[in-house]
Amino acid sequence: MTWNDIDELDELEQIVAGGAPGIEVRTLREVDCGSRRLPIHAISIGNRDPAVPAIGIFGGVHGLERIGVQVVLAYLQSIVGRLRWDTTLLHQLDRLRLVFVPALNPGGMLRRTRANPKGVDLMRNAPLEAKEKTPLLIGGHRLGPRLPWYRGPGGAALEDEADALCRVVDDELLSHRFSMAVDCHSGFGLSDRIWFPYAHTVQPIPHLAEMHALLEILDQSHSHHRYVFEPQSRQYLAHGDLWDYLYLRSLENAERLFLPLTLEMGSWLWVKKNPRQLFSRLGMFNPQIEHRRQRVLRRHLAWLEFMTRAASGSALWLPAGEARERHRAAAMQRWYGGRAA
Repeated sequence: MTWNDIDELDELEQIVAGGAPGIEVRTLREVDCGSRRLPIHAISIGNRDPAVPAIGIFGGVHGLERIGVQVVLAYLQSIVGRLRWDTTLLHQLDRLRLVFVPALNPGGMLRRTRANPKGVDLMRNAPLEAKEKTPLLIGGHRLGPRLPWYRGPGGAALEDEADALCRVVDDELLSHRFSMAVDCHSGFGLSDRIWFPYAHTVQPIPHLAEMHALLEILDQSHSHHRYVFEPQSRQYLAHGDLWDYLYLRSLENAERLFLPLTLEMGSWLWVKKNPRQLFSRLGMFNPQIEHRRQRVLRRHLAWLEFMTRAASGSALWLPAGEARERHRAAAMQRWYGGRAA
């Protein structure tokens, strides 16, 4: 099957059809896109035991942000290619569940839109209201699908794609005692950022100490990384953030710990280096010159590998007792000016 020369979706279909040993393929939904129905695939690898950690890696929430899909597919290809020979990976997967949803919004990719085929921005679609003021339009609105950042009609069910994301997180991540998620996006600023909740309020999350501990091991193991690691609320607030929604749901069970993160690749840097990209809808969100695309893939594959190892080794870095209090105090100082929570 081909997808009108959409290379990323063709590549995903090839992986699904390849039948690599140990991978489990599941079709979460089929999305109506005019005369066609497009599948949303989830690919899982590793141990199902709820006692082992799990990590989910997601891309393509916004259909224009192809580079996010490419990063997820490149890492998935690396994992699949190593299953036949990499004994270290095989041992790791005995103690880890690894889940990929490379293209959550295939209809948006096909139509070259940020939103899904109904005009809904999936990352504004959750039934969650911001507690403080949001920026006009960009924070999410219900004015109609002709404007970007449309949340969908009030009181409606989740869009099919958003519901598929929630279901795979419930089934594959929140079923484990510890899990993390990485959602790959592009389009914000001149720096690559790693965002964690909240997006709907400036208040710190209950697991702020754990986020700071994760940043600490990132700094220690990749001392020259260029990521800005911060709560999303430092940049802007938004209604309907799906990761806030899922994180809040995870808090209903005190015995599980779920840490969702968003990789926000700074596409303004690509535009700055190649201003002609301003005249292309895809150019606003994706590197158009091949050597820059390759550089982006190399950089972020190293971080996804780090995240997978961090999930696998979480028992050794998650803070407890006095260490947790120290991490929380350091995090409050770093991200919230030391103010009391």
